[in-house]
Parts: sequence; C-alpha cells; structure tokens
Amino acid sequence: MGRVRCWLQLYRNAHSMFAIMPERNFLLSGDSPFGRVCVRLMTSSKRVQDRSREKRVRELEVATEKWKIASKVIFLMEVLKSEPDMIMTVRSLEQYRRQINLPKPHKISDFIRKSPKLFELYKDQRGVLWCGMTNDAEDLMDEREKLLEENGDKAAEHVTRCLMMSVDKKLPLDKIVHFRRDFGLPLDFRINWVHKFPQHFKVVKVGDGDEYLELVSWNPAWAITELEKKTLGLTEENDHKPGMLSLAFPMKFPPSYKKMYRYRGKIEHFQKRSYLSPYADARGLEAGSKEFDKRAIAVMHELLSFTLEKRLVTDHLTHFRREFVMPQKLMRIFLKHCGIFYVSERGKRFSVFLTEAYEGPELIEKCPLILWKEKLLRFTGYRGRKRDIPTYSDTLDMEERELLESGSGDEDLRVGCEKDDNDLVADDDDEMDIDEVNDAYEENNKA
Repeated sequence: MGRVRCWLQLYRNAHSMFAIMPERNFLLSGDSPFGRVCVRLMTSSKRVQDRSREKRVRELEVATEKWKIASKVIFLMEVLKSEPDMIMTVRSLEQYRRQINLPKPHKISDFIRKSPKLFELYKDQRGVLWCGMTNDAEDLMDEREKLLEENGDKAAEHVTRCLMMSVDKKLPLDKIVHFRRDFGLPLDFRINWVHKFPQHFKVVKVGDGDEYLELVSWNPAWAITELEKKTLGLTEENDHKPGMLSLAFPMKFPPSYKKMYRYRGKIEHFQKRSYLSPYADARGLEAGSKEFDKRAIAVMHELLSFTLEKRLVTDHLTHFRREFVMPQKLMRIFLKHCGIFYVSERGKRFSVFLTEAYEGPELIEKCPLILWKEKLLRFTGYRGRKRDIPTYSDTLDMEERELLESGSGDEDLRVGCEKDDNDLVADDDDEMDIDEVNDAYEENNKA
C-alpha cells in the first residue's frame, strides 16, 4: 500500500512539473512504470494574449471591430436578399445567432434596431415581428452586386494564384469558401462563379465525391509575388520563373514594443536569409528548418495581400497548412514576426493583419469593395432616441400615404428561409458596441 502511495505522489509531482515546462521528452529515473513521457503543450488563447500584450495596437483593434460589424450587417443583408420579397420574420432570423455572434438573452431585434437606416422592423396584424431592408440598404446591395461582378477578373486571378501556390495545384472547394468574403467572391461562388473561368481552373471530384478546384494552366505572369512587384518592380511582362528570393519584408512594429532593439541583429539576419518563392515547388523543404519557416511567412504575406482588408481569421489560414506546405504552429510565427503581422485577439477566433497595408486604422490602398464597406458603415449605428417598432396599423397608415403620393400597389408577401452554412462570420465573445466603434473610428480620422 505504501508503494502505491509513493508512485501516486511521484505521478502528481511529475504532472505538476510537466504542466509548467515547454514541450520535451522526460525520462523518469529508476524503474518508473511511466518510462519516457512526451508532453506536448498547445498554444492556448490565454498564452497568446500573454505573449502579445505588449504588442497591441489600438488602431488595428478598432479596425478589427469595424470590419466585424460590416461582416455581420452584410450577412443579415445577404440573408434578406435571398428571400423572394426580401423580408423575414425575426423569429426565422433567430437561427443565425451564431453567425452574428449574438448570445442569449440578447435579442436579435435589438441588434437589428441598431441600424435603422438599413433594417426596418414592423408587426403584422397578428403581432408577428418582421424584418426587411430599407430602400438605402437595397440600393447598397445592388451596388455591391455590380462591384462584385467588376471584381470578378481580379478575384479569379487571386484564386488561380492560390492554386499555383498549392502543392498539388488543387484546393477543396469547401476550404476556398472560407475566403469568399475576403477575396470578394459572389454568393453563387460554388454554383456558377467557379465555371466562369474555364481557362484558369475547373471543378473536379476526388475520392468519395469531394469537389476540388484544380488549376487548368500555369500562368508565369502570375507567379510573381506582390513583394517582388513592389521591391523589384517586376511586372507581368517579365519572363519570370519562381525560385530562390532574398527580399526583405516591410516591417511596422507596435509603438509600445521595445524589444525590437534587443533583437535588431536577429531581425537583420532574418531579412537577409534566402527563401523559396511561394510559387516554387516546396516538397523538398525540411519542416522546422529556417528556410521552411521563412517560405511560410512569404506564403502568408502573399495570401494576406490577396484579401480586400489585408486581414484574415487565423483559423482560415490553418485550414491550408498541408496544401501550402506551412508549419503547424502558425500562431507562433505570427507572434514572433510582429513587425510583419499583427494578431488581434478580440473574441474566440483571432485575426491576423498585414501591418504594412495599414496606416493607423486605415487601409493605405482601398479597392472599390472596401470603399463600399466604408460607405455601408456610415449607415450603421444609432443616433438619437430609439423609436417604437410600428404596428400593423401604423404600417398601413404609412403605406396609404405612400400610395397617395406614388400611386404604387401592394405587393404579395411570401416568406421563406434559406440557410447558408458556408458563410459563418467569426464567433467573437469580446464585442465593442457599434456606436463605440464608430466613435473610435471617427476620433482616429480626426487625429
């Protein structure tokens, strides 16, 4: 009995020791029944926040919240747009709580009421609460559809370049869907859009019927990284073959981060180190080597350069570790190279920014779709007293006045519900109010 107690005590002590030490193999002495014990510690959210506290940039945190609000509002507008008459009962909208991260007991009607310039709420004669879009919101959605169509060629280029970077020159459609909003792809991405560019890629079925997007033809003009274009001035006219590169990455360190002076020598050594182009074959690289890690940084730099906001949810990047030959612990690289990337920790799913693309909370270069998002944000938030939701009789009175003025007729209302499981907005449990973000954003603009 005493021997059993001895081993149990040894086990408890060893367990406590392993919990505070980094990953490594431990060989217990004597005739221990445990033998060699391998302890692997995962990077937890708490550890990430502890490691990056001194590297926080408030302006980019404001940008994070700004883009999150835009994504949530756009999601609801897309849901309403998919309905025959662009209206739904608020009760039907309850199924999208997770997509807009609205934990109970908060009401989805309260979230909708925060943007009265975009959404309308009213009760029918039975007291059922309905939601629809305002005329301004409908005009904005029409404008967005035109911009997405105009952005089609650029989006096709970026998707093709992703296929060119992948090790097998094909990517699962289910994974590409994660990049839909980030790349400016339309809602019909999987159904129609992927078939509009047969000269670049095609849909193939692999294994048990899983759909992949496969590269059709290699375009050497697109095998030039964005960094090469900016640093060397290379253009699509250059006869270029991807190989070894020795380019320094632009760096912007957080103002409060002082340790960069201590690591200046290591930073210079890192910048001078050669690495393989993201478009070159990386099968021969040894995982864990310095060359392997630096190429992974180049791949992530290229992917972030493709996005509209120059920002991605880190989970979306981890989905492509195998296809793009990247290390398993991407978060460690993001935090280590805080001059190239910035990690925003707001919520359960972190976002990574390309620091060179931002000046304060503002993107330096804004494409038309980003300008549209900023226009949309001007319609969000509430100013003044909250109005009561109109009843059915109030709505009838308003409609009668509109009929007298415009001479238009009533429409037959048909309510349906279409769920899009592939377009999940990142879940975040640390939220800023819409008005709070707008105020902070305006303060930065004035500064």
